[in-house]
Parts: sequence; structure tokens; C-alpha cells
Amino acid sequence: MNGIRLALRQALSTNRTFWRNPANAFFTFFLPLLFLVVFTALFGNDPVELGGMEVTGASFYVPAMATFGVVSACFTNIAMSVTFQRDVGILKRVAGTPLPGWAYLLGRVLHAMGVAVVIVGICVLFGALFYDVELSSIGGTLRLLVALLVGGASFAALGLAVATVVPNTDAAPAIVNATILPVLFLSDVFINTEQAPAWVQWVGRVFPVKHLAEALQSSFVPGVVAWRWTNVLIVAAWGALGLLVAIRRFRWEPSR
Repeated sequence: MNGIRLALRQALSTNRTFWRNPANAFFTFFLPLLFLVVFTALFGNDPVELGGMEVTGASFYVPAMATFGVVSACFTNIAMSVTFQRDVGILKRVAGTPLPGWAYLLGRVLHAMGVAVVIVGICVLFGALFYDVELSSIGGTLRLLVALLVGGASFAALGLAVATVVPNTDAAPAIVNATILPVLFLSDVFINTEQAPAWVQWVGRVFPVKHLAEALQSSFVPGVVAWRWTNVLIVAAWGALGLLVAIRRFRWEPSR
């Protein structure tokens, strides 16, 4: 219990550090919203096919950008920030303190998940105010929370796993973006893949992003995209794999 309390304090400390960089905080929250506006403006709010039925473009992009926000906060930011802290020796110093290493990392994960919750909340509010896209019901809200909790934790674990293979800070942007950007294009986030070739859809389903996107879509258009526990379980399985890799390979000291 004491370790959990320390992790919560670390999350609060990370949050204070996060807000000391206003530019980073602003773009962390603003970028998914900007993409939502840009994609809806570029492709219009005309009907798009989803789950074999037609929905408005905004009904597709609101959960899509919520997915992007979760991935950015919990995967990209974790992978890059942990790599930076390892490279400059912060993690090495943390390892020499009484604070348990797992509590430190859990605190960072909890902060990232909190950021993801705020991003998703902003997307939901913006969609309701400007695009008439709302959560379907109380059940839709509960589905959203389940997907957000499992997705945030799983992508944070994957971010820690990727950080173990990034050699240094200079390589972090290239490696992290190379691992996630192609998947975002194949997973109903930046573009609708309903009419894409079968192999594209198959590749998208191998990775967890598409399953998180579908889980979030079911919160807004349940009559079009059904809630499937298999989506949540696949995301959780990827998270478990990421956690296993992180436990076995995580380094507290920079590469020599």
C-alpha cells in the first residue's frame, strides 16, 4: 500500500513537471483536436461507411481522434520521455533512491493515463458541441471508460517496452514514430479503411490500435459498431506482452 501511495505522489510530481512546460502541454491536448477539425474539414461531414452502414464523418473522426489521443499520451510520450530520462541519467539517480523503481514508473503511467482521459474528454465535448456527436447512453459512457482504462494502461506498457530498444534520445523520435504512424494509418484513425484492400484490413487487425478504435467507436455509434470484448482483450494482451518485455529488458542506466 505504501508503494501505491508513493506512485500516486510520483504521478502528482510528474503532473507538476508537465505543466511547467506550457508549450508541450498545449500541443499535447491541442493536436488531437486540431486533427479532428482538419480531417472533418478536408473530408467533410458526408456519410462514410462504417461497419457496413453509413455514419457522418464526424461520428467516425471523434472516436478516431480520441484513439489518437490515448496512443499519443500513453505510448508516444511514455516511450520518448522515459528514453530521455534514461539518457540524461535521471533514471539512474532514481534507482539510487529509496523510491521503488516500479512506483516511479507507475506514477508516470498514471499521469499519462490522466492526460489521456482529459484528451478524450475534450474530443467528446468538442464533438457534442460542434458536430452533434454524443455518447450513445450511460452504457456508451461505461464502454468508453473501460476502453480508455484498458487502452491507456496497455499502450503505456507498450511505450515502456519500446523504450527498452531505443538506444538514445536522438533515435527516439524516429523509432517511436516509425513503430506507430504506419499502424495509425492502417487502423481507422487517420483514414477510414472500410473500403481498403483485405490485406490492409488484416494487417490493421493484427495490432491493438484498430481494436481500441473499434471499442471507442461502439461508444458513439453502437448500432453500427458493436461492442466486442474481444477488442478489449486483444488490446490487453498486447499490453501484457509490452509489460513482459519491459520487465525483462528495462534499463535504468544510459547506453555506454
